[in-house]
Amino acid sequence: MLSFRSFNTSLRPLFSLALVSLIGAGLAACSEAKTETVEAIRPVKVVEIAKTDTTRELNYSGAVKARTEMNLGFRVGGKITERVANIGDRVKPGDLLARIDPTDYQLAVASAEANLAAAEKQVETARLTDQRAEQLYSRKFASEAQREQAALAYKQAASLRDAALSSLRQAENQVGYAELRSDQSGIVTAINADTGQVVGAGTPVVAVAVDGEKEVQIAVPELDIGKFSPGKAVKVSFWSDDKLVLDGKVREVAGSADPQSRTFPVRVSLPDDARVLLGMTATIAATVDSGENLVSIPLSALAKQEGKEIVWVVDAAAETVRARPIKVANFVDDGVQVADGLKPGDLVVAAGTQFMAENLKVKVPAAEQRAASNETNHAVR
Repeated sequence: MLSFRSFNTSLRPLFSLALVSLIGAGLAACSEAKTETVEAIRPVKVVEIAKTDTTRELNYSGAVKARTEMNLGFRVGGKITERVANIGDRVKPGDLLARIDPTDYQLAVASAEANLAAAEKQVETARLTDQRAEQLYSRKFASEAQREQAALAYKQAASLRDAALSSLRQAENQVGYAELRSDQSGIVTAINADTGQVVGAGTPVVAVAVDGEKEVQIAVPELDIGKFSPGKAVKVSFWSDDKLVLDGKVREVAGSADPQSRTFPVRVSLPDDARVLLGMTATIAATVDSGENLVSIPLSALAKQEGKEIVWVVDAAAETVRARPIKVANFVDDGVQVADGLKPGDLVVAAGTQFMAENLKVKVPAAEQRAASNETNHAVR
């Protein structure tokens, strides 16, 4: 028979293990009783769709250039022996730009001068013959046919002299054409041929931007070209100076598209402003009728889901968000213009769209806070 002491000693580890299990089960039961499922509510920044707009803004970039640009070339062919002008030089009418070898043309002048001298001798001889025939005819020593023949020979010699004189003047002009000179005041913008190069008549050698009116040329796709017409007012801003904004007007709209880019060149005239320099990058902003009722949202409100453009719209009553597909009409400086999918009064999540999920519980700002936020957004725009 076991004694009480021996029984207590042998079963003590079993009692300890049972006691620990009971305590653990009790604690677990208490934790389960006290644990509650709390659904997270995410605060969101929203923008309220206030109104629709029937206009949209088109923005295109271009470069400032002179309204008139001259590609100057020699009127005769030859080898360039000297180039005087450099890119950036200012030139005036008559300034020398380049020169070709005039040797052949000088020889042509000498030949034309010799031909003219010979023709003048022929005229003098024919004139004396004509006078002598006239005297003999008046004395009845020559026939009328002889007199008429002498008169005709004189006229023919005079014509040959006039032709020789024209040839001489042409040769002299060609010697002058061996020098390329500027026709108007401007600035040299390009050099297309240099010393030692043989050029033909009319080959562009020097490009000169004529002083005067400046303009910006932009490329407009065929979908929007119908919105532009001569005389349309536009705003012109410059990348180099955010504060420089000028009023421009469309001067010219191309009648056909560029064969490579399939866009239409449009030229916009600029007012005279010393701050505008050739080659500066400018942005043309034109307000056009969209033909649709557009609403504006911040760019941060735009999201994509399964390849489609969406926004997250807040259900104010249920305080949840749902994805809504939209049709984007245009991207502008202050956000996105939407053609379909939204209406005035809708609450759209304006930030943090990557954290949104269907029927997610959200905390919507009060109406006063939304109004203040909308006013701030409009002020920033």
